[in-house]
Amino acid sequence: MWKGRFQEATADLVEQFGESISFDWRLYSYDVAGSIAHARAQVTAGLLTQEEFDQIEAGLKQIEGEIERGEFEFSTALEDIHMNIEAELTKRIGAPGAKLHTARSRNDQVATDTRLYCRTEIDLMIELIEQLELSLLDRAEKYAATVLPAYTHLQRGQPVTVGHHLLAYIEMLARDKSRLQDCQKRLNVSPLGSGALAGSTINLDRQQIADELEFAAVSTNSMDAVADRDYIAELLFDLAMVGAHLSRMSEDFILWSSSEFGFCTFSDAHTTGSSLMPQKKNPDVCEITRGKTGRLYGNLTAILTAIKGLPLTYNRDLQEDKEPLFDSIDTIKLTLKVNAEMIAAMKINEEVCEAAASDPLLLATDLADYLVKKGVPFRQAHELVGKAVAESVSQQTPLNELDLTQIDTAYEDDAKAVFNLQTALKARTNPGAPSIENVKSQIARWKDLLSK
Repeated sequence: MWKGRFQEATADLVEQFGESISFDWRLYSYDVAGSIAHARAQVTAGLLTQEEFDQIEAGLKQIEGEIERGEFEFSTALEDIHMNIEAELTKRIGAPGAKLHTARSRNDQVATDTRLYCRTEIDLMIELIEQLELSLLDRAEKYAATVLPAYTHLQRGQPVTVGHHLLAYIEMLARDKSRLQDCQKRLNVSPLGSGALAGSTINLDRQQIADELEFAAVSTNSMDAVADRDYIAELLFDLAMVGAHLSRMSEDFILWSSSEFGFCTFSDAHTTGSSLMPQKKNPDVCEITRGKTGRLYGNLTAILTAIKGLPLTYNRDLQEDKEPLFDSIDTIKLTLKVNAEMIAAMKINEEVCEAAASDPLLLATDLADYLVKKGVPFRQAHELVGKAVAESVSQQTPLNELDLTQIDTAYEDDAKAVFNLQTALKARTNPGAPSIENVKSQIARWKDLLSK
């Protein structure tokens, strides 16, 4: 590539240290697409004949097919996917191949390839998120009215339904999809034609290239175009957020599937046993999901650290963007797939959930609301219910079995009517609240949204 300037061959260790073909080979289809669009613009500019273009296009397609079939031999001496393809093309078709790199640099070439790659992968990841949402929606519909405790500080708080709980994860995943879609819009800008950093005196039609590659726009500053890795950092953040949501969901399911909770059971196909303890049924999918979130965070930190001190424009540090990017995308895709499959087969133990939800303390706030409706200021009502709870604990008597009228005259004989789960849920009709009718309405809404 640079033999005119250098008299010595690159040292073996430097070659080994600097190569990226071992991981960036996966950009091959985008590199081919970008090269064909670039070559077609060269024809428009009179730099290539139609015959030369046809040779380039056929040669690139042939190389692409060989890579797809695993027949292509990569060379670390050629460093990266760009030079591996270009060198082989030139070897096969001669002079037209040597003309291909006119008016471009590997700097704008790799920026184009990675944008095309990210754009495609975002579409695939959105599809997988929707498959997970559909699995959650199926379980939410099946258990829409199954009551269970909701928690704060991992202490029982108030009653909700399994359907309402599972719909919360769908809300999180919907935000994740929205972030990915926003990221896709920002990255869908063509840098090709920016050259190494200052464009070229040979001006190709950048809009033609962008149109062929289905970019929404062309970049407007050549230095920013080759230096920018914001879109990779943004995408890695988005995937880290997906990981955070999956990890929180996994933590809930790990607790739910434990003997202490017993709220759910996973299929044998999605759990593992112990090499020593024959009774064990471990929620490994959830635990690995939780563990991989740290990996996603690490990849985000790696790219942010790599770009934080770089002067404009291109620096070789930017080669460190690809392995974290590829790893996070691979990790999220597999994690989404396995979780969708696991949740589709998950069984909720309804009797256990409803037994846990029968704890009258879950309706302590409802008791305070009862007093408020009688005209008691909320802070005073909160204190009166707190006294009742303390009396319940002291006497080891369930809250709903106490004679509340003996605690304070604000309580009347109808206070015990508060301790009815179905009534309590039915009263929660505000938008976003967990009445069964609300839950069913949200399930219908999500069905409609996810069917489009």
